[in-house]
Amino acid sequence: MKNRTAYWILTGLLAAWLTLGGVLDIAGASQMREIMRTLHYPDYLLLILGPCKLLAVLALLYPKTRFLREWAYAGITIDALGAFASHCAVHDDFTRAAEPLLMVAIAGGSYFLRPDQLRLTRGRTPSLLH
Repeated sequence: MKNRTAYWILTGLLAAWLTLGGVLDIAGASQMREIMRTLHYPDYLLLILGPCKLLAVLALLYPKTRFLREWAYAGITIDALGAFASHCAVHDDFTRAAEPLLMVAIAGGSYFLRPDQLRLTRGRTPSLLH
C-alpha cells in the first residue's frame, strides 16, 4: 500500500511538472524563451518539447498504455539529462543545472514503484544489477 501511495504521489508530481512545462513551452512563455537563449537553443524547440511533455503525461496517466508509458519514461529521462548537460555546457549556476536531475529522480521513483498492472512485463521488477 505504501508503494502504491508513493507511486501516485511521485507520478502526480511528475505529471504536474510536465504539464506546467509543456503548457509554458507551447505558450512561448518569456521564462522558457530565456532558458532557450541561455542554452543557445532556438525558441522553436519549445514547440517540439511542449507537446512531447503533454503527450508523456497522457501516456503516464492512461492505464492502458504500458508500452507508451515505457517510452514516456525514456523520453522524460533523455529530456532531463539533456537539459542537465546543456546547463553544464554553458556553465549555468548549479541550482539551475541540478533542477532537471530532480525530475529524473522523481521519474525514477515513479518508474520503479509503478504497480504490476502498469508494467510492460507484469510481475517482474526491473533490476539495475542485471
